[in-house]
Amino acid sequence: MLKISEFLKKYTDKALIVVLTLTLFAHYLKFTTGIVDEGLLLIVAGAATLPVLGSAWESLRNRKINVDLLAGVALLVSLLTGEWASAVFINLMLTSARIFDDYTQDRARNAIESLLKLKPARVKVKRGDVVSEVAVDDVRAGDLVIVELGARVPVDGEVVTGAAQLDQSSLTGESLPVSKAVGDQVLTSTLCVSGSLVVRADRVGADTTFEKIIKLVEQSQRDKAGIQTLAEKFAGWYIGLSLAAVVLILVVFHNLHLVLSLLLVTCADDIAVALPLGFSAAIALAARYGIIIKGGAYLEGLMKVKTVLLDKTGTLTRGKLHVSAVYSFDGYTNEEVAALAATSSFYSNHPISQAVVQYARDNQLAFDKVEDFVETSGEGTTAVLNGKKIVCGKLTFLEKEGVTAAAETQGRLEAIRSEGTSSLLPVAYDGALIGVLALEDEVRAEAKTAVARLRAQGVRNVVMLTGDNEQVAAKVAAELGLTAYHANLMPEDKLRIVRSYINDQDKVAMVGDGVNDAAALALSDVGIAMGVVGTNAAIEAADVALMEDSFAGVPRAMAIGKLAGQIAVQDFAIWGVTTVLGLYLVFSGTVGPTGAAAYNFGTDFLPLLNVGRLLSFGFKRVIKATE
Repeated sequence: MLKISEFLKKYTDKALIVVLTLTLFAHYLKFTTGIVDEGLLLIVAGAATLPVLGSAWESLRNRKINVDLLAGVALLVSLLTGEWASAVFINLMLTSARIFDDYTQDRARNAIESLLKLKPARVKVKRGDVVSEVAVDDVRAGDLVIVELGARVPVDGEVVTGAAQLDQSSLTGESLPVSKAVGDQVLTSTLCVSGSLVVRADRVGADTTFEKIIKLVEQSQRDKAGIQTLAEKFAGWYIGLSLAAVVLILVVFHNLHLVLSLLLVTCADDIAVALPLGFSAAIALAARYGIIIKGGAYLEGLMKVKTVLLDKTGTLTRGKLHVSAVYSFDGYTNEEVAALAATSSFYSNHPISQAVVQYARDNQLAFDKVEDFVETSGEGTTAVLNGKKIVCGKLTFLEKEGVTAAAETQGRLEAIRSEGTSSLLPVAYDGALIGVLALEDEVRAEAKTAVARLRAQGVRNVVMLTGDNEQVAAKVAAELGLTAYHANLMPEDKLRIVRSYINDQDKVAMVGDGVNDAAALALSDVGIAMGVVGTNAAIEAADVALMEDSFAGVPRAMAIGKLAGQIAVQDFAIWGVTTVLGLYLVFSGTVGPTGAAAYNFGTDFLPLLNVGRLLSFGFKRVIKATE
């Protein structure tokens, strides 16, 4: 249940806007008259003014200036001069602004909770000859931890028995599972996709790599610089100037009614409503297209981005291997090499084997029934076809199976590897190396077009960050037309690079999808997570989440930010013109406080009508241009 203070904070403004609206209806429709009407206006206006004064005071304490400061002065003068209906209306606009502003802000991001979901609650520990299940917090350094197929490693440690393939992409961003055998180091939260291990715990609890990433996220959220919004920039110069002008006019003319008239036409309550309403409209409409923007400040930040940092695996690529080329030796054809590899891989669940089988199916290659299929975890597969053995796997595995490659063939393998291939699968038949399959992480079909759109939108730097090797990174960067790349990165390296790009002028966006990206997403000016294929941690740490599994959402999100910014600038222009006209009416003696209040009421709707353009025309144009 909500605490009383939380309940009041959540529902006071909603209740207040109802009371303010009913009070104005009762006043203007003459449902209340005389002392009852005056008393009701005074009580409601006075009560509604208190949150505004509180906000203005808090702003002054923090050495900041906001719209509530000028509005608070206008409200106090309205109350002192008996213009209570004007005070009620100003409060109605300001209360609406607070509600819209609350709606556009994300107040409940909790990346840490999502990260912890990857941490197993209970694990199997072998102590002596006894195997027992204990809470992960009860594991101590030196314990032997059993990691079975489908389980996550609960500690940082060394493999003492067994062999397995671990998916480390959530921590390191590597696109391929990594083989682990006796003597190898393993990391917390990595997923066992093949085989099983017994791991001696070297680092547990807060000392593990996983927990250090959590600390990185926490620190990044604390270090993250806020985006200065249009409203804050506006308040910084306009409010102080207006207050100074009001004091000067009061000193020179000694006319409190003139001062009130000026405050009524300049209090900017329409801007206070129009800006958050416009951003709310853009955020709501973006959500219909699977783009979740967590607040108006980040919507503004999108239009100022000049550098986009991109994670590779799962963002620019699909994180799924495919056969990119087949090379054949000793008179065999490419089709024969691929068919034999698929035949030997058919019963394996390893990602490389599945990619090979899929390639054979796509190319309608025939599968033959094999005998004596054996898979050695982290090494390769063997099978017997027509009395002859097929061997697929690492070169060291082929050598153990009695297969040797000539120096010339090994030279060809090195040349193929240097081209930036993610993985190679040598294939042997009847004791001879007959070919090799090259496999790559599939680049997203929309990525190249999306990168070009980013550049067309004014983004100067499009930079890839990856845990993959230099050759793979260079090939992907060249294919997509990126301005730069950084390879062989760990999470702390990504954080360092994000910091190096951040400056006071241009905004930096980070796009990622894994736990290894969470800290960088949190630190960047605008963190963008690929939601569907990403982890909850990345989504929670980000400021923008793309729920559709498409990189095309990145330039679309930025286009939406630019459109919302254009609408905001137009609203300021409308407000400026109407304010100048209002000042003329006041100084010419055409209107007094009552006329100024009526003028303020009428012109307040013009920026709101401009926001309607976003709903009816602008947003559809953006979506069409980015399809």
